[in-house]
Parts: sequence; C-alpha cells; structure tokens
Amino acid sequence: MTNVEEPIPVAPPTMASASVPFPIGSRHQDQNGIAPLMPPPMASVKSHTADEIVQMMNKTPLFMTSLEGEENEDGENIELEAIRALQYEGTPAENAQSFKEQGNELVKAKRWKDGKEFYTKGIAVLSRKPQNLQEAGKTPSADEEAEEGREKELEEVCYVNRALCNLELKNYRSTTMDCAAALHLNPKNVKAYYRSSLALLALDKIIEASDACSRGFAIDPTNTALSNLNTKIINRQVAIAASQKKKQEREERFQKEKLMLDTALRARNIRTRTTAQPPDMEDASIHLAPDPLSPTSAIMFPVVLLYPLHLQSDFIKAFSETDTVPQHLEYMLPLPFDERQEYTIANVEYYIETASGGLVKMGRKVSLGKVLGSAGVEVVDGVVRINVVPKNRAKDWIEEMKMKMKKGQ
Repeated sequence: MTNVEEPIPVAPPTMASASVPFPIGSRHQDQNGIAPLMPPPMASVKSHTADEIVQMMNKTPLFMTSLEGEENEDGENIELEAIRALQYEGTPAENAQSFKEQGNELVKAKRWKDGKEFYTKGIAVLSRKPQNLQEAGKTPSADEEAEEGREKELEEVCYVNRALCNLELKNYRSTTMDCAAALHLNPKNVKAYYRSSLALLALDKIIEASDACSRGFAIDPTNTALSNLNTKIINRQVAIAASQKKKQEREERFQKEKLMLDTALRARNIRTRTTAQPPDMEDASIHLAPDPLSPTSAIMFPVVLLYPLHLQSDFIKAFSETDTVPQHLEYMLPLPFDERQEYTIANVEYYIETASGGLVKMGRKVSLGKVLGSAGVEVVDGVVRINVVPKNRAKDWIEEMKMKMKKGQ
C-alpha cells in the first residue's frame, strides 16, 4: 500500500515573535484542514481580520496612539509593562528626567492629556525617593547634594509643565495647585506665576490673577508675556466693572419703575393680587406708557376677553386704562366661531368678576381704569379677565355662574 501522510495541523494561536508579527490563528485553513501550509509570517497575517491586526498593533508600544485602553483581557500589556519596568531601573532623577522628556514630546504635539500623565509619573517617581539626608539628620556628600538639587529642579519642572497641560485642558484649579507646588520649590519661577495668573483670569478671579502677575513682574520686569497678560487682566477688570455698573443701573431703574407703577395703582384705587402659581405672561405685564417713570403716563394692562358660552378667548397685550372694551372688540369682529352672528358691538355685554366671586357689569362707554378702581374688583396675577356674553343669553349665564358659586361655597 502507498503511505499517505496525514496533513500537519496548524498550531494554535501563539505569541508573536521576531519572525511572526502576530499570533497565528486558523483562518487560513480550509474547512477540511488539508490546504498546504503558508509560511509562518504570511499565515500570521492571513489568519486575522484587518480590525484584529489594528487592535493588536495598538497594543504594541511602537505603534501606540494612546496610553489608555490598550491592555489585554487580563488588564495587562506585557510589552508596555516591560518598557515601564526599564524606566524604573535608574535613579529617581534619571527616571523623572525620562518621564519629563517624554512629556515634553507629547506637549510639542499638543497631546495635553498624555503629556500630563508623564509629568505626573515624573512627580510620583520623585515623591517615592528616600528621605532627604539633611532632614534625616545626616550630612550629605557633595554628590548627594547635587543629586538632591537635580531632583528638586526636575520636580519643579514637572509641576510647572503639568500646569501647562491642565491649563490647556481647562482644569484651572489643578493649574493653580501645580503652580503653587512649583513655587513652593522655587519662589522665583516666573512660568508658575504666569500660568497661575492665566488660570485665575479664566476663573474671573481678577484680584488673584493680578497679584500673581505682579509677583512675576517683580522677578522679571521685562517679561513680554506677563506684560500682555497684565493688559488682558486690566481689560477684563474694566469689562466686569462696566457689566456690573449696567446691571446695577438696570436694577435701580427696575425699582424706580416698580415704585412709580405701585404709586399710580394706589392713586387710582386699583387692587392687585398674585397667586401661588401665576401664569407665564412672557413679556406682557402691567406697566406705565409711554414713559414708565412719568406720573402722567397711562397704566397698560394685559387683558383676556373670555367668551364663556363658546369656551374661546382673545388676548390683548396692552389695554390702556383709558380704553373701553368696544374699542378693542370692534377690530376683532366678526369672531371666527360666531356662526349665529350673536357677537356684535350692540348685542353683547361685558362682565368682570369681583374678589368675592360676584360679577360687575361694564358699560360700553366706561373705561377699564374706572371699572378696576371700583369697589370689590381686583387684578389677579397681572391679568384682567373680561367676560363677553350675548345680551339674549346673559341672564341664563349669570344664573349658571351663581349656581357654580354656591356649589363652590
């Protein structure tokens, strides 16, 4: 018999190696498993989709576009952790220097968030260094003093550079805290004063921003950036003062107009009342016109003409106290719902409810102000409500209103 060789199965997915860029899967086999084997490098590519290859590349430090979210299912990235381990094999100053330089490269590319992370790592490395020899009561050598000075300088730079990242990310409070930490290490750090002042200006803390800017100026009187920033602070201070002045003037005018209106209402014996849930009137309101501050101006009222027998209404935004109802009703006629043509100037009557729930009949030639100034009538929630009823149906409607009032009692 002729010997038939069994097809050699493809190995299960393995870790990538120098000759195999990606773990080899089984996608390149046919369903019977008898297709000739591909060279390992080709098989490692062919056995994955394009999306899978991109995902694996993003977990490789050389191809990473972000420091976040590139771990495997176990929450680890072996290649990245290996690099991180190497970073911590030097002295604190060497590791901090490495983190600072990586952060600087990311800042040049305006990758503020990633740059901030590297500066944070640099600060963390230095915060884990052994206790200061002088604080421990030991006399440091010249080399040890030099190393401590280098560490202090690196920590200061990491703080002030992280402040820049926070400033660009609009983390203004964090910016001021980083600047404060840098100034604690070096009270003459002009960049820290500058960036702190920028953050405070963004928060509209003008006094604090001006103080930080002035402190920086005291150290470097020729600093152009501080000079430009000082101009911005002054301009913002002027703008805020102008805005506050306008706001105060508006408030004062509002109070004067309110006082004038209240005086006019009392002089005419017109009572008003506001309920717990007044309607939304938008810009309609009781006011004096044409001049809200003139005692000779007329009072204007928002008025609703109600047609209770047809459950309809019309809204009049500004009804003068000197106007009569027919003056406004005549330009509304004919009413669209009045199929029987019952609503005419000569064939309707007008009624206003009193505070006690009764009804006051308005004459055709009687002004609104005169009716509102009569006993028992009040304006509720800034709106005057006038019922318009056909004459021949007014009696029945009045009786119906009285019955409702009795039931309500």
